[in-house]
Amino acid sequence: MGNRVVITGMGVISPVGIGKDKYWEALVEGRNGVSSITRFDTSDYPTKIAGEVKDFDPTDYIDRKEAKRMDRFTQFAVAAGMLALEDAGLDLEKENRDNIGVVMGTGIGGTDTFEGQYRTLMERGPNRVSPFFVPMLICNMAAGQMSIQLGLRGPNTTIVTACASGTNAIGEAFKILQRGDAEIALTGGTEAAVTPMSMAGFCSMRAVTTNNDEPGKASRPFDADRDGFVLSEGAGVIILETLNHAVKRDAKIYAELVGYGCTADAHHITAPAPEGEGAKKTMERAIKDAGITPQEVEYINAHGTSTPLNDQFETMAIKNLFGEYAYSLPISSTKSMIGHLLGAAGAVEAAAAALTIHEGIITPTINYTTPDPQCDLDYVPNISREKSVNIAMSNSFGFGGHNAALVLRRYDG
Repeated sequence: MGNRVVITGMGVISPVGIGKDKYWEALVEGRNGVSSITRFDTSDYPTKIAGEVKDFDPTDYIDRKEAKRMDRFTQFAVAAGMLALEDAGLDLEKENRDNIGVVMGTGIGGTDTFEGQYRTLMERGPNRVSPFFVPMLICNMAAGQMSIQLGLRGPNTTIVTACASGTNAIGEAFKILQRGDAEIALTGGTEAAVTPMSMAGFCSMRAVTTNNDEPGKASRPFDADRDGFVLSEGAGVIILETLNHAVKRDAKIYAELVGYGCTADAHHITAPAPEGEGAKKTMERAIKDAGITPQEVEYINAHGTSTPLNDQFETMAIKNLFGEYAYSLPISSTKSMIGHLLGAAGAVEAAAAALTIHEGIITPTINYTTPDPQCDLDYVPNISREKSVNIAMSNSFGFGGHNAALVLRRYDG
């Protein structure tokens, strides 16, 4: 069984606000963070909207010189880590930093740096490429810089499983603490892929929405008129602690992390397995790991991307696993408000699931106006719902057929 593991802090950088409190307030109110792209000229793009993080100044968290040597995805991660530590009330000066790990996920890494330095190479030649190009680009640098900036010497690793990265990272950190290799972990995901090349790629795949005229209504998971996801950016970092450590320091506990499952579809590079078979098996594994029955799950924070196949197959997976109970099980998609944060999505959504348990409020799936006969479950449409939730699940599924799920439970001491 190993150590029990609890969530004691959260740091969020999101399109609807910076910091856990602003993020949660926006979700409860059903506010949307999608708008016209400001970071580059979208004249030639079929998609001109995204979930950009506004008002982020890395020097609020990081020395100016250090910040210049970090890609935006790393800046997000370090900032979210600092916010999470503050939220948890953790004083690192009083902790053994050998026992604090960092496990972060990202889908793409330093794409902004890559694109900028490629332009430099083409226009000015190889001698003008920055010596910091590689250390800014590589995916592991979010976790690396978090440990360097904070002096954390415990287990440190990076998970790259596309849109499942943040959830896999939290799950792997959970197992590190469970088996006793650390007492505390900063874990989650980060992404800063609202860039010209990334957007061009997603547009060419026809994976993103083209509903440019109404940005606030473009992400519409499970709705019959959904036409693709909204590309977004940001980071989520969760503080996990062994229960013994958290109790010893009298920490505030949001929820207990009790289950983790991951599988592969072994089917297709971008499309989910037929009827959501991989998603079903992943949820089954997480439930088994938690030592509960499916009927004990009282809320699912869905992957809910607003793409035709994902939402249909995730719905089928839930029906196939939960049977008739699926129809009375509240499900919602945070992506309806913040878009799709790719490798960071699972992290900010796990934070939302933990806050649902802690606050007794299920956040809505906004923009749900036209029911889809193939998506006929309770998606908590448009308005938050007050409900006491003891056990919640958070799902993430990524390109390459990566599936991951977490199970969280109310901590009652």
